[in-house]
Amino acid sequence: MQEFPHRYSVATRVAGAAADVTLQSPGLPDLRTAPPAEFGGPGDRWSPETMLVGAICDCFVLGFKSVAAASHLEWTNLAVNVVGTLDRIERKMRFTHVTVSAELTVPRGHETRAPRILEKAEEVCLITNSLSAEVHLDSKVFVA
Repeated sequence: MQEFPHRYSVATRVAGAAADVTLQSPGLPDLRTAPPAEFGGPGDRWSPETMLVGAICDCFVLGFKSVAAASHLEWTNLAVNVVGTLDRIERKMRFTHVTVSAELTVPRGHETRAPRILEKAEEVCLITNSLSAEVHLDSKVFVA
């Protein structure tokens, strides 16, 4: 891992109000975005709202994989669903609550350690640690 601080750069250039927004970052494919349907957008592209919730989902999974590897936890399947609630508080829109639902399947003998490793994955998520929203982890462990 590189020393901190890390910096990430994303840019766009928009040619008029009707033009698409396309995000660009060095070495990555372009990403076309639009407002979500809730804000009058087409609902067929990633929006800032869905990207934030997606970042939480991705961060949780990547954190889990890292913590599970360091803990020598064997697992066969992880399904994660994240729901973020956007609300207006004191005339400002913000995410107020995030629920991370995770279903983990492990071989027999690993089920007692698995819940703590899922909790640790939530604790190390830099995205949720950067938000003021309340975060709730709802996890279930299944034995294969």
